Amino acid sequence: MTRAPVSIDLNADLGEGFGRWRLTDDEGLLAVVTSANVACGFHAGDPSTMRRVCAVAAARGVRIGAQVAYRDLAGFGRRSMDVPPRELADEVAYQIGALRVFAQAAGAEVAYVKPHGALYNRIVWDEAQADAVVDGILLAGGNLPVLGLPGSAVRRAAAAARLDFVAEAFADRAYRADGTLVPRTEVNAVVDDVGAVVARAVAIATERAVTAVSGERVSIDARSLCLHGDTPGAVDLVTRVRTALREFDVIIAPFV
Repeated sequence: MTRAPVSIDLNADLGEGFGRWRLTDDEGLLAVVTSANVACGFHAGDPSTMRRVCAVAAARGVRIGAQVAYRDLAGFGRRSMDVPPRELADEVAYQIGALRVFAQAAGAEVAYVKPHGALYNRIVWDEAQADAVVDGILLAGGNLPVLGLPGSAVRRAAAAARLDFVAEAFADRAYRADGTLVPRTEVNAVVDDVGAVVARAVAIATERAVTAVSGERVSIDARSLCLHGDTPGAVDLVTRVRTALREFDVIIAPFV
């Protein structure tokens, strides 16, 4: 029996600098990923950085996504905040709109939305915040896909609004048995062994599963694989993941 070809998107968080400070090797990562989650100024990023990243992404055929977050520059968007739903919807729309200007100036479009950090984790379980994120996307005037964890509240909110939900997985983050990520406040939340990250990436793409910290196998039917751009040696890591996936005949292509 001929096995159906497996395809997966590679995404990374980019543009996570501010002013003269740069965190990610944007140019290097844009040579190996297929989708770029561009910081929109609330947790990181600034207008000039957004414009530069969009220009390079468009030139290389990389899809541009709005990496929306809580308004938390000091905490890098990793502190959970009780933002009123209507206000959160406005802030999500604002961030998408800002990035859209620079994407269009580069001859491209904002192709999807990916919440960042604490907001990403909050909308796994918080229905009201998840609804607010979706409301913000609708307010921005685009029928944009949403990246998130399988089985999350935002998946249900997106489905209710008839937005495409794209399940993603993380090769460099530890999982609990219920399919949620181990919080960064806990020990070993980040997988930093390169060999382990590569092996997990291959398992996610070919076996649709990942091993939780408890040792249990967790099923993940992901269309996109995230590798964090702020990881030391991120470009080399993503390159090794990409090479390994190709060795297993995995097609690497944008999900949209």
